[in-house]
Amino acid sequence: MKPSPTRVITAHIPVEMAERIDELAASYDRSRGWIVKQALAAIIEQEESRHAMTLEALQAVDEGRVVDHNDVLKWANSLGSDSPLPVPKAKG
Repeated sequence: MKPSPTRVITAHIPVEMAERIDELAASYDRSRGWIVKQALAAIIEQEESRHAMTLEALQAVDEGRVVDHNDVLKWANSLGSDSPLPVPKAKG
């Protein structure tokens, strides 16, 4: 299998963070670059997912699929009780 092309990216990070990266690399017996690549892959996936969920939520609001504020308050206030209410459903 042919390796993917790569590109070097430089970033200034706090010394404490660099030291923690070095500690992780040593404890995993991996390179510093491997640790940074894993971290970047995770944050990219997380942010792409968050963005997709935000767009989905905005579309739901545009379509009128929302949960009534009073229903949310009743549900939240019931959480500490002996008989919490079920999670309210969107209307619309």
